[in-house]
Order: sequence, then C-alpha cells, then structure tokens
Amino acid sequence: MTFKSTILVHPGLGNSGPEHWQSRWEKQFNFTRIEQHDWETPICNDWISLLNDYLHQHNPANVILVGHSLACTAIAYWAQKYNVAIKGALLVAPSDTEADTYPPGTTGFTPVPLIKLPFKSIVLSSNNDYYVTLQRAQLFADSWGSEFINIGDAGHINVGSGYGDWPQGLELLKQLDN
Repeated sequence: MTFKSTILVHPGLGNSGPEHWQSRWEKQFNFTRIEQHDWETPICNDWISLLNDYLHQHNPANVILVGHSLACTAIAYWAQKYNVAIKGALLVAPSDTEADTYPPGTTGFTPVPLIKLPFKSIVLSSNNDYYVTLQRAQLFADSWGSEFINIGDAGHINVGSGYGDWPQGLELLKQLDN
C-alpha cells in the first residue's frame, strides 16, 4: 500500500508507544509524527501551535492528519483557530475531555469544539471506550461534519485493545488519500 498524501500522525495523551498502530504505520510508511514537547501535561495552545508549525512545512492541501484520543480534540481546536483546508483527517477514539473518566493534567482542552471542520474527516469510535461514550463520539462526528464509524467493542482502539498493525484503519486512511 502506498500513499500519495503527506501523512502527519498525532498521538494523544502520553504519546503512542512502539507497538501502537500509529507508531507501526509511521515506521512502515514513513509517516511523520508530530512530536509534542509535553505528552503528559499538555497545554492545548502549545499543541495546536506546534501542529500548525508541522503542517506548514508541507502543502496543507496534500496533508492528512491521523489523530488518536486527545489529538482529535487538539485537531478540532487547531481547525477552529486556523481554519486551514487540509486534505483530510482520520480521527480515532476521540476522548471526551469533559467526562469524569478523563484523566487530569491537561489544560485548555475543554470544552470540546463542536464546529464544522473545514476538511473531510472520518471519526472512528467503539461501543466500550472508557474515555468517550458512543453518543458523545457521534455528537463530535456530527458537529465536525465527519463520517462516523462505530467499530464495535474495540475499547480505546489502542495496543491495550489489541490494535497493533490495524489494516482496517489503513483502509480508511486510504479512502482519505484518494
């Protein structure tokens, strides 16, 4: 499988370890990881500013963002602030930063922006994600103008849920690449 777009991978809180599907994809396809300065106690404005810096090293019209968890919220905040039309975004397991189950330590990621994104996007969620209810994930997708896909009982769609290589996710990414 080959990609014609520039793929920027953005992990969520705590970063993505070597066995996470984002890390595997990055290595396998030479995608670029957005390396935040603080993965453990992030500040939203810092994250979106750095995301914008990475994005503008490329032609935005050819960039696809691949966000996981907190990165989905960061991408929504980035879109709200900068309104840049990129090629698209794959937004996987968006966390609900307003929920009681969300871990403490982040700054500025609430409320979750409920704005239409200025680019094509796909939101993937599961029935049993500890960090977001299916109803909230659907609300985010609807608000963002995203296609919504419920992939069933998949937890947080990470290594702990059994997602390593995750070929189905790559197929969805390929849809955005066309």
